[in-house]
Amino acid sequence: MINPGNEQSWDDQIQTMFARIAKRYDLMNRLMTFGQDQRWRREVIRQARVPANGWLLDLGAGTGELGRQALRAISGCHVIAADFTLEMMRTGKQQPNPADVYWCSANALCLPYPDGTFDAIVSGFLLRNVGDIQQCLAEQYRVLKPGGWLVALDTTRTTAGIFTPLVNFHLHTTIPFLGIWITGDKQAYSYLPASTERFLPAEELASCLLSAGFRQISFQRYMFGTIAIHRGMK
Repeated sequence: MINPGNEQSWDDQIQTMFARIAKRYDLMNRLMTFGQDQRWRREVIRQARVPANGWLLDLGAGTGELGRQALRAISGCHVIAADFTLEMMRTGKQQPNPADVYWCSANALCLPYPDGTFDAIVSGFLLRNVGDIQQCLAEQYRVLKPGGWLVALDTTRTTAGIFTPLVNFHLHTTIPFLGIWITGDKQAYSYLPASTERFLPAEELASCLLSAGFRQISFQRYMFGTIAIHRGMK
């Protein structure tokens, strides 16, 4: 399990974990979400409102799936896929049309771009993995152009309801079983449900966006309330 008290830094632990599961990461996302993650990613790109020939940052890009969605949907879009796990980016470069994505090794807490670089910033399952959410949002705000959108897809903590037993079974039984079966990595897919339950409720994450300076903030929940897409404008 990822442990804040471990001798390794939080970043090092996250990096090591994602390096181990990089080759099966996309397949596990398909299985865990029953294929819905692709639909959510398309919605993220739609909400990002990237202009034709605009610049998009896919932050915490992993294998670059959001960036590839953007290239399919937006004429002349320029995509920078930034991640700090080399193995994830290597896997992404093996996907179709890798030359259309500009890959960059970057830490989401200290982005190597000038102020006001991007027309939009998108992320998929990044925020629950960073050590300082407010710093991560501040950096995204800094490198966005005025009027640009941040759109973040992530897990969210749910409230108790009639679907709670089903959600708990999926998180604590189905996902760890699939993780061991598909990747052989029990730790990574025990971390996922634990980090989901530890992460902010959607309303609190929206407040973090407001504190970072974003406006016109909104969010939508999906998959029995366990997934949310947050959006805010600079």
